[in-house]
Parts: sequence; C-alpha cells; structure tokens
Amino acid sequence: MRVLYIDIDTLRPDHLGCYGYHRNTSPNIDKIAEQGVRFDHCHASDVPCLPSRTALCTGQFGIHNGVINHGGVAADLFIEGPDRGFRTILDSTSWAGCMKRLGLKTVTISTFAERHSAWQWYAGFSEAHNIGKGGLERADEVSPIAIDWIKRNGKQDNWFLHVHVWDPHGPFRAPAEFGEPFKDDPAPAWLTEDIRREHWKGCGPHSAQEVRGFEVATNFQPRDIETADSMAKVRHMFDGYDTGTLYADMHIGRILNALADEGVLDDTVIIVSSDHGENLGELNIYGDHQTADEITTRVPMIVRWPGVTDGKPRVDSALHYQIDFAATMIELLGGKTPENWDGVSFADAFRKGEEEGRERLIVSQGAWSCQRSVRFDDYICIRSYHDGYHLFPDIMLFDVKNDPHELHNLAEDRPDLVGKAMTMLEGWHGDMMRTAAHPIDPMQTVLLEGGPHHTLRHLPKYLERLRETGRVDCAEKLAAKHPKEA
Repeated sequence: MRVLYIDIDTLRPDHLGCYGYHRNTSPNIDKIAEQGVRFDHCHASDVPCLPSRTALCTGQFGIHNGVINHGGVAADLFIEGPDRGFRTILDSTSWAGCMKRLGLKTVTISTFAERHSAWQWYAGFSEAHNIGKGGLERADEVSPIAIDWIKRNGKQDNWFLHVHVWDPHGPFRAPAEFGEPFKDDPAPAWLTEDIRREHWKGCGPHSAQEVRGFEVATNFQPRDIETADSMAKVRHMFDGYDTGTLYADMHIGRILNALADEGVLDDTVIIVSSDHGENLGELNIYGDHQTADEITTRVPMIVRWPGVTDGKPRVDSALHYQIDFAATMIELLGGKTPENWDGVSFADAFRKGEEEGRERLIVSQGAWSCQRSVRFDDYICIRSYHDGYHLFPDIMLFDVKNDPHELHNLAEDRPDLVGKAMTMLEGWHGDMMRTAAHPIDPMQTVLLEGGPHHTLRHLPKYLERLRETGRVDCAEKLAAKHPKEA
C-alpha cells in the first residue's frame, strides 16, 4: 500500500472549491475530492499548530498527552515517569509507528518539529527531511524534495509519505511573479464595512488595528496587511490567503504528477488535511488561529482510497475528530488502534460508504486564548477561561449552519443550549481526568502560569497602546478582567 498524506498548514475548508468556495483556489485538491470522500465536519481536537499535530502523532487529546500550549509546561508531553522503558511509549503507539510496524516505510517532509521543538513528531518515522527554515519556506522549496523522493522510491510498495507545506500560513509569501490570480473575483461578502468598523473599536492581538500582533508591525510581506483600516485592506487579506492556498495547490499538483509519471498515482491513497483553520476576520481576528471556534478547529479532510472509495465522490457529514481518521487509517491498513488512543476508528463504516461519527466534539485552544468548546448539532458553544485579550464573553454560542462566520452570539437567547453544552463539557472533563495518566489538567497549568504563551507579559504595554489609540474603554475592561497581568 502506498499512502500520500498532504498536510497543508492553516487551511480553511470553506476556502476550497470542493467545499463550495466561489474562488478557484484548489483545482488539484478538488480533483481528489471528485474521486473520494469529503468530510464536512472534521475537527482538530486541540489547536493550534503544536497541540494539533501532537494530538495527531499521539492519537490523544491534549488533556491526555499534556500539550495544549506553544510554550511553558503545557508545550511538552507529560513525562512517563518510572515506567518509561528503554524507548518511550510512542515507539509502539505513535501514528507513524503504527504504520511502520505494519511494514510501511514512513517518511516525513516537514519543518514542523524544528519550528516547535516538537521532537515527538518524529516518533515512528524511518526518514525525515527538514528544509531548515523553520516554517518560513514556500511550497516551491518543499515540492522538489517530495518529487525527488517519489522518483527514487515511488514504484516501491508499502510506503507512507507525509508532505507538509506552510502556505497559506502567514506571512503570505507567494512570490510576486505568481501575480494576483483573484483580482477579478469578489472577496467574501460577509465581512462588510459595518463589521469592519465595529472591529476597529475592538482589541486583541491580530484584531483590526493590530493585524500583525499587539502593535502595528513594520516587517510584513507585500501580500500581508498591517491594519484593517479599509475594505481595500480586507480584500488584500483575503487575496493574500487565497493566493497562498492556490500556490500550495499548484505544487500539490506537481507532486501528484510525479506519482503519475511513476505509474502509481491511481493505486496510491491520497489524503489532504491540515493542522487547523484560520480566522480571516471572524471574532475580530484577522489572519491567525487564536480560538477554539468553528473556523480554527475545523479542518479539511479529503480521502481517495483505491478499492474503498472507488473513484466516486461522497460527502461524510458526521462529526469526527482528525485523530479518529488517523485511527481509521491504521485499521484500513490492517492494524489495530492502540489502547491508549482517544481517536476511535470508523473503518467499517468507511468501507461500507456509511457515516459513523460522534454525538459531540470537545475542542481546545491553549496557545493564544484558553478555551474549550462543544461542537454539537448545528452549534458550537465556546467556554473561555482566558480571553486572549479579546474581551470575549465567558460563554459564546453560535449556530454555525446559519451563521458560519460567528456574527451572532446566541448564549443569552438560548440558555437551554448553553446548559446542554456545559453539561456535555463537564461530563467529558470528568471522563478525561478519570482516564488520565497524570492528575493535572494542562489547561489549569496554563492558567496558573499566567495565561497562554502568546499573551504572556504583553498586557501592560498593550494597555498603553489601547489608550493612545482612543480605545480607553477596552483598556479599562481588560485591566479589570486581568488585574494580575496588568
């Protein structure tokens, strides 16, 4: 069996043609979707980058593996303690390790591990290629390595190749000679001038007045924006992101062509996914991934599996964790999901062309804000323990079917749904802690450390900027809400 896993960083499903986007951002990915299964409601259990891929490689939620942050104690796996053997438990239970034990040569082309000091990512990989730019490389620097590997190894049987491209992760870096492919296409219509003006009054890193962080940046790329001070800038943001997506897609096409040249494309499993999405104005976050909302936690999952999907398009509308499909992969390849995994296989249903998902998902963010959210029915209910200096209400509820860009918080209008969600969250938390190998919830650890890594020690200076830019009310509210950090 040959498996190609295409890992496109920061990729929103709803900005792909196969998910209904009006711009032609993904012609090569769309062709894969035409021959396989498109999962409409697949979510990373823990976001953003480091927690997401740690969940993927361990098969566990962050509350069980320990990683929910980008710094501090909760950026590292829980240690195994005195029962740790000559090799860690990941030797036998990691995602790649499970495939390696099934006889596949496991290969990763990615700078993720170096960028985040996430050395656990390498567990189970026989071969690793690190370009060495820490995530600042473009797709044109990744695809030649993948193509070269395919030319040398593609005709062999039994391999798993993970190819990770950072586009469209910011800074938006598609080369100038790639042009402006969307200059004649309308931008998404939901982000209106009225919404932009309201956002301008708000606060938080990557909000309308501080798109590059806590202050106006001076070292941004030509396709980036420094502030969202006009609708022209808003359009420029959408164009930059979508151009990055198209640039990644073009290089994915070249990798697929390399498989075709070796005569193995038709019998290679092709999977397209991501580590998280990207808020492009939602919740007043312009070009970043700071929340446990629908936009950041939902990821594309597109699977073409010869002999199973039979080249026919299908849509799976059930709720799934990304690690559920990781477990499904292992079983489709003939293995068994490790007992310590939180990911649950739905391989039998997948083979039959049926849907078998979860009743609800609990998703987490701990690097920019501290949030846990319940995704159920048509809703997501977000519980904020630390607002990341965005002044989020403690609880938000959105109807993501009818309000996909999260414009209307229904928490006060639907206390029945909030109560249902909080009951599910409380029950999940109890189950997780009862089955945890460590007695400490890493979310509590982050809060005790003073908050998420990307907000630590920023508040005093940021309060000054808010006052200087006429947002005194935001400064007063933040200072009152976070007295220890102010």
